[in-house]
Amino acid sequence: MAFQDRYGLPISTASDAAAEAYRRGMDLMLSAWPGTEQAFDAAIEADEDFALAHAARSRMHLVYAEMAQAQAKAAKARELVGRNGTEREKLHVEILALTTEGQPVKALELALAHLEQWPRDATIMALPLGAFGLFAFSGMADHDQARVDLCERYKAHYSDDWWFLTNLGWAHTENNNVTIGRRITQQGFDKRRENANAVHSLLHAMFEDGSLNDADALVQDWLPIYDRSGLLYGHVNWHHALLALELGDTKAAAAIYTERLQPKINLAAPLNMMTDGVSLMWRLEAAGMQVQKQLSADLASYAERWFPRTGNAFAEVHMAMLAALTGNRASLDNRIAELNARHAKGKLPAGSVVPETCRAVRAFADQDYQACAAILEPVAADVVRIGGSHAQREMIEDTLLIALMKSGQAAKARRLLDRRLHRRPSVRDTQWLAATTA
Repeated sequence: MAFQDRYGLPISTASDAAAEAYRRGMDLMLSAWPGTEQAFDAAIEADEDFALAHAARSRMHLVYAEMAQAQAKAAKARELVGRNGTEREKLHVEILALTTEGQPVKALELALAHLEQWPRDATIMALPLGAFGLFAFSGMADHDQARVDLCERYKAHYSDDWWFLTNLGWAHTENNNVTIGRRITQQGFDKRRENANAVHSLLHAMFEDGSLNDADALVQDWLPIYDRSGLLYGHVNWHHALLALELGDTKAAAAIYTERLQPKINLAAPLNMMTDGVSLMWRLEAAGMQVQKQLSADLASYAERWFPRTGNAFAEVHMAMLAALTGNRASLDNRIAELNARHAKGKLPAGSVVPETCRAVRAFADQDYQACAAILEPVAADVVRIGGSHAQREMIEDTLLIALMKSGQAAKARRLLDRRLHRRPSVRDTQWLAATTA
């Protein structure tokens, strides 16, 4: 009997139990739902020669930065698929293995070619998508458009699939088609409520169109059904804190960090843990709230353990901010020097915006707001190249705004705030605008 994955593609296993566990694992992985690892482990236990199950498990190890385990599982998958895998399975395994080996350029190239032949290979389709996907971390300036183009190209192959609708909607939202994006994402969510990716996508759309009350209601209603072990539990709470900041409630935002996001109680993947924590702390400081030194010190200890060095531009910028928050000027200066050296050698895909943003962070921490604004203004349009989402990158624009206001450049700050308020209402931005006209 030939078995298939949840998208109808043949899978090389002779075990009904392995096939069923693999399909369940795919559903859980694509919805960022707890139990993913256990499902793939069950598939391996039922058929230890099932290459795709090993490859999927390697993917989850990679998400949680468990590099040794990720590479070991990928190597096992390569070995097994070489014996009895189909052409699709061999390429599928190879692409996932490349991501564990730090070869994102090659992985993206092969993934896009793979999809031309097997567009319903959703595990591979997922790799270029998302805020932390291969497109976002490629250094491309137009990765928002690239995601839309990819989804639109293959949407006929997915019809009304809940996972695909979630990603198509998010791609449109990030590409400034917020009304379309929110509507499509809602369709995906309505088809499967046990889908953290859909909730996350909706929160982005609601943030972008200013529907703060809708976003708050969504979090309050949905979060109780999502276990704390879920991949996006911390990040959904980060979005909740962002809503509080937009409404000018810094105390509520700070409480969310203390009660749900700090490392000792958060089960998030390391990249989310570090970047969400740094981002929220930076925003709280920008809003005038002094973050408890112990909280920032604990986060720094965690981050330095996981990110002593990284080739990821998004992580680099956040680590620079964390060094500034904790007053670790030596670490910050070393990071800037390393980034400048890598940029000089052409080894920074995102380009000069990475070291320049870190330099601006250094100036901001030193309260040299004139210098901070002078550094950030010329590269502001290139910040998109560091990856992540618009909501995540907005803190860099906030830094520029504050630097403009504190360096006496109120007219420039007003123009920037006017553009933001035209896009969405914000108590915080309204307060800032009033300050520039006082």
